[in-house]
Amino acid sequence: MTYSTILYEVEHQVARITTNRPKYRNAQSRVLLEELDDAFRRANENVDVNVIVLLGAGDHFSGGHDLGTPDERADREERPMQDGFRGRYSHSREQFVDKTMRWRNVHKPTIAGVQGYCIFGGWIIASAMDIIYAADDAMFLGSNFQYFSVPWDMHPRKAKELLFESRFVDADEALELGLVNRVVPRADLEATVIEYAERIAKNDPFQLRMIKLAVNQMQDTQGFQAHITAAHLMHISSSQGERDPDFALKVPEGRRRPMVERAFENYEAYKSRDK
Repeated sequence: MTYSTILYEVEHQVARITTNRPKYRNAQSRVLLEELDDAFRRANENVDVNVIVLLGAGDHFSGGHDLGTPDERADREERPMQDGFRGRYSHSREQFVDKTMRWRNVHKPTIAGVQGYCIFGGWIIASAMDIIYAADDAMFLGSNFQYFSVPWDMHPRKAKELLFESRFVDADEALELGLVNRVVPRADLEATVIEYAERIAKNDPFQLRMIKLAVNQMQDTQGFQAHITAAHLMHISSSQGERDPDFALKVPEGRRRPMVERAFENYEAYKSRDK
């Protein structure tokens, strides 16, 4: 596969995958997700790769799902989805659940380096990685999105508190909650991630694989994959509910989701209050 939305390189037994749509804050188009899926498969099958690093080009790791950039609209016209609820479900399941689960379950350690916005779909991809390093300017925003990992990423009561309010989590709070492993200065993020990746890449790859499998199996025994499947259906229901005439939030103009708009309103209110 020839990549148009990501970069892929291998050096010192580390595969570096970089989403490369900085103009659109690395919004996750269908093409980008397909290319990521191919890159993770490629790195997973390469015996010369022991660790996989995921980065985002530009100021932001990911502004979330692509809700209508020109490239995405053109792709939808060329490859239209099936109409109706069946089409929505199939598209949502494959693009945002099945792919993400494959990335979570690759045999090799995976590390995300997150800077700037990490909204909805950005959180999904980051949380599927084994390790998350955050720049000190990282801003996370969760929801009951398709791959609903949030109550596994932190204590369920904290997950409810954040999601009920719909607010951003900065890097320091993300570290306190256990969402990320480490916070580093923005200028040092990529170098720090690569340094750590190259350090663990020197370990035996089969031992790394067994360690990862053992930890993932602990979550799966507790019901992780079953929960993701069930929660995806709740996401579909929630998304459908936004179309109801008595939906409580104003649907913003443009392509921003209502709960994202609410989070930005909350963020601006917090900033004004703190001045």
